[in-house]
Amino acid sequence: MNPSPTWPVLGLLFNALVWGLSWWPLREMQALGLHPLWSSGLIFGLALGLLSLWRPKAWHQLRATPALWTLMLAAGLTNVGFNWAVATGDVVRVVLLFYVMPAWSIPIAWWVLGERPTRGALWRLALALAGVALVLKSPDTPWPWPESASDYLALMGGASFAWTNALLRRHHDTPAGARMIAMFAGGTALSLGLALLWVGLGHTQMPHDLAWWPYALGLGLTFLASNLALQYGAARLSAHTTALVMLSEVVFAALSSVALGVSALSARTLVGGGLIVLAAALSAWPNRSHKSSSGCPTIN
Repeated sequence: MNPSPTWPVLGLLFNALVWGLSWWPLREMQALGLHPLWSSGLIFGLALGLLSLWRPKAWHQLRATPALWTLMLAAGLTNVGFNWAVATGDVVRVVLLFYVMPAWSIPIAWWVLGERPTRGALWRLALALAGVALVLKSPDTPWPWPESASDYLALMGGASFAWTNALLRRHHDTPAGARMIAMFAGGTALSLGLALLWVGLGHTQMPHDLAWWPYALGLGLTFLASNLALQYGAARLSAHTTALVMLSEVVFAALSSVALGVSALSARTLVGGGLIVLAAALSAWPNRSHKSSSGCPTIN
């Protein structure tokens, strides 16, 4: 008798809900004077500290596995891109551009895993890129090109997420604790390193007011809990089911941001977003040649 999928699906939905609503505390912290780079570094640093207390041997495993150091960079870029973009840009636009990730996974999987794209994969890539063009094209611009830093950050975050997932598949036989430490350490180190660089360049300042700490503490604990929920669900469901359920993050982000008046849904964005989500859903839909991933934990 197969176990009920109810709790694994609820775990995935909880993870998607956390990330879909994460824009709000990130923006609240920015309003209190904390740059998104600082908030990302502090949030992931808190989660990293708790994870280190729980899995102290994972650090030794990470040091003994140089192959995971690249994973640190990929995961760090993912979270810098997403958190910075969602804290400063239009939430719906950012989340849609981030979820072009399945399109980027096609050339990245070819590069990292040696998986040649199929004809269906190329059609999905074209579908996703058509959606991106519609989302990026505005009446004031002649070409569908990123018009703000948040657009570039969202696209970079999605590409880095695809790179992260490819590396997780490539190194699925490494200890799970070491992979988790690598991803949280990458998010912490890259965010804080770039924050210090931004201070040196005069674009932001060192944290001085602690009014933001309840948000950082709450989001750090919630991120850690959501990652554990993701692992619980992903380990008990097929890879395509996991990917389909995780698309609910787009819905959570869109509904919450529109309801709170920080995003607007134009017809062009709805159509373009629909194409992006359709391409992502098709990439996750099972077929005869579909290769299930290893069920490795991911940050987002």
